[in-house]
Amino acid sequence: MRGLRSFVALLVVLLALGGYLYFVESKRTPGDDAEKKDKVFAVEAEKIDEVTIKSQAGDTTTLRRSGTEWAIVQPAAAAADPAEVSGLTSNLASVQIQRVLDENPADLTQYGLAAPRVEVSFKSGGQEHRLLLGDKTPSGTDLYAKLADQKKVFTVSSFLDSTFNRGAFDLRDKAVLKLDREKLDSLEIVTPLRTMRFGKPGAEWQMTEPAAGRADSSAIDGLAARLAGAQMKALTEAAATNLTQYGLDPPAATVRVASGSSQGTLIIGGTAGEGSVFARALPRAEVFTIDASLLDDVKKDPSEYRQKDLFDARGFNATWLEINRAGQTTTYEKTRVKNKDGVDEDKWRQTGPAAREVDTARVEALLAAITAARVGSFVDSPANTGLDKPELTVTIKFENK
Repeated sequence: MRGLRSFVALLVVLLALGGYLYFVESKRTPGDDAEKKDKVFAVEAEKIDEVTIKSQAGDTTTLRRSGTEWAIVQPAAAAADPAEVSGLTSNLASVQIQRVLDENPADLTQYGLAAPRVEVSFKSGGQEHRLLLGDKTPSGTDLYAKLADQKKVFTVSSFLDSTFNRGAFDLRDKAVLKLDREKLDSLEIVTPLRTMRFGKPGAEWQMTEPAAGRADSSAIDGLAARLAGAQMKALTEAAATNLTQYGLDPPAATVRVASGSSQGTLIIGGTAGEGSVFARALPRAEVFTIDASLLDDVKKDPSEYRQKDLFDARGFNATWLEINRAGQTTTYEKTRVKNKDGVDEDKWRQTGPAAREVDTARVEALLAAITAARVGSFVDSPANTGLDKPELTVTIKFENK
């Protein structure tokens, strides 16, 4: 009997729970489990025209949009970083109130809002809005905040601190040179020791100074990528007049790049601390710091940027080989023949000075060794090298060459 009463009681509980699930839970719409939060501003990111930030450091920066482009207008005119601006405007449009703490606080000091650490104001549609940010909550997950024209104190997510607490340098475009490396066709590097010049008349880079010849296109493309991606690490002086103190007069290196009619010049100076050097992008007057490894790259020996492969193709693409040694010339030609099974295969034959069969594997091994040869070092002058009367001359023809 006792077991029956327990069963009945359990059945009642289950029925009650089932009824709750049917009448309450089944009527919930997806997303009801997450508490809906109000946005701080009813604004669209694309309609924000101006943003002013007073950072924790005390400096004030104003950014203004003209068409689709943003620029810093205060404290000094400069191009704005598109990614930084996008982060500002999108977060202003989406920032949510996590929790309202006090509708009418008597004292803002406890929230760090009597003297806000950060102030963010913006204009949209002719209206101005201002958000004040105070201290972090004890848990560190949120920030105390309020609107300048309202009394209530609420919290917002703490990740916004790194988005809004930004200075002028953080928000500016820090690209050192404005260039499209894919369209770069001229590069000049001048140091106290030498001048290197490279041009790209076609698909491949050529060195024109200190010696004319093929350049290592992959090495030059890598250097061009570094120059195109070079970023300011810090702004040292906005309008420098004494360049000597930065090692920029004379500079340690001058780099000139060109893409059609567009040109850019970067001068690199002395050490600015561990891992950094001073630099200036002409004609701008500001001095800034960049990664010191870029100076190491432009000061490399010219041989580092010259093509060291003797041949542009490899032995398996060769169709004809000529070897001239001690006045005697031997030639070989690759032909397509059918083997004993009737399958097409490549076979090398000697064609001069007399036609005869040769070991194809040995010819291919010789070609592999020749085409894999690389320059060990470069000689400044061909005089007294014996190349005017060479002991050996090798000529190779390749497919589609």
